[in-house]
Amino acid sequence: MESRRSFIRKAAIGAAGITILSSTNAMAGVLGANDKVRFAVLGCGGRAHGLAKAVGFVENASITYICDVDAKRMNKFEGYCLETLGYKPKMEKDFRKVLEQKDVDAIIVATPEHWHAPMAIMGMQAGKHVYVEKPCSHNPYETELLIAVQKKTGMQCQMGNQQRSSFTSAMAVRDIQDGVIGDVYAGKAFYANTRKPIGIGKEVAVPSTLDWDLWQGPAPRESYRDNVHPYNWHWFRTWGTGEIHNNGTHEIDICRWALGVDYPTRVVSTGGRLHHKGDDWQWFDTQLASYEFEGGKTLAWEGHSCNGYKPSGGRGAQIFGSKGTIHLDRGQYVLYDLKGTQLKKEFEGKHKAANDTNDTVGFDMLTVNHMRNFCDGIRKGEKLNAPIFDGGISTQLCHLGNIAQDLEESLNVDPKTGRVLKNKAAAKMWKREYEKGWEPKL
Repeated sequence: MESRRSFIRKAAIGAAGITILSSTNAMAGVLGANDKVRFAVLGCGGRAHGLAKAVGFVENASITYICDVDAKRMNKFEGYCLETLGYKPKMEKDFRKVLEQKDVDAIIVATPEHWHAPMAIMGMQAGKHVYVEKPCSHNPYETELLIAVQKKTGMQCQMGNQQRSSFTSAMAVRDIQDGVIGDVYAGKAFYANTRKPIGIGKEVAVPSTLDWDLWQGPAPRESYRDNVHPYNWHWFRTWGTGEIHNNGTHEIDICRWALGVDYPTRVVSTGGRLHHKGDDWQWFDTQLASYEFEGGKTLAWEGHSCNGYKPSGGRGAQIFGSKGTIHLDRGQYVLYDLKGTQLKKEFEGKHKAANDTNDTVGFDMLTVNHMRNFCDGIRKGEKLNAPIFDGGISTQLCHLGNIAQDLEESLNVDPKTGRVLKNKAAAKMWKREYEKGWEPKL
């Protein structure tokens, strides 16, 4: 009987073969076509599990190191690797020591967001290829710097917006380019959840298993509170970037891809912390951001972190054209005519091993395909599905939405650079304050 891993690997290969992104792109540091890519996973939280699993399904790839400042989480993740991959990677608390290792070809950055760009930058400067989770930066300055470092070093750098490796999404983009819904002019990205209040944090002793100083890294120092680690950092401005980045990056990126647009010309946003009040949550739980592009195209982000009403499935992207509409999410592509009649429905597919009645791989297949594409970029020089210069554009759109919301102003943007025009307040928000000695540099 075929093993579960073999079955899923073959399914992933089949799905990946349908994508349209396979042209070559010669870059520095390309390994031999048959060489194994040796990974270090930086950050051992929830997302690391799916990424490690994906590495296990990619040919000629392995994990040699796992790294986390929380020993408890790292030890737990070591057990997961043994169970899932069949071996234990080496463990290391300080990622800087990992970057010195010769048996590491590439790093996976799956840390809190304030670490994404600094780690990715240091990784490429150390000669490592980088798979960095979305968003690729904590602020717009970091995005620009990250792209510049990749260009300077020539290392492969892929952002973890894995739906770019979806065969149904690629199919929809091809169909749009072929005119299936006529002239496309608008996109809507949306997400809904029922997140609870995070309370008022109390200053408590740092857990004995956690290196709080290294956890903070490039961020200005703050006292440890009981409502930050391991997840609620998302909603604090010092470390997180809000829901528009946490989930909106995915859906905004798909809309931008389908519309064929890059930087906008104008951005406006409305919303706030409206659903729950009186806790430590600093970002918006409700946000409506709108983007205008050259040629009259528009894109809208609708985020509801605390109201789970899901008329369209809870998350996804809708693309509107002169002849119809396309709905895209992580599992399917649905085509409608102008009257809303369904004309076509394509599923991403859920694959179940013959000897496994419980475990299915649906959305995780996107991560497998995305990781395989990254490894093929390293070993064969294949074009990445989400190279950092492109993933960075989607990340900047999210930053622009947050800046527009904070300033409560309409932002005029240079469509060539993504920079806000003639706005001193926005310019002051382009870059964060860094802890002394930690600021990333070219």
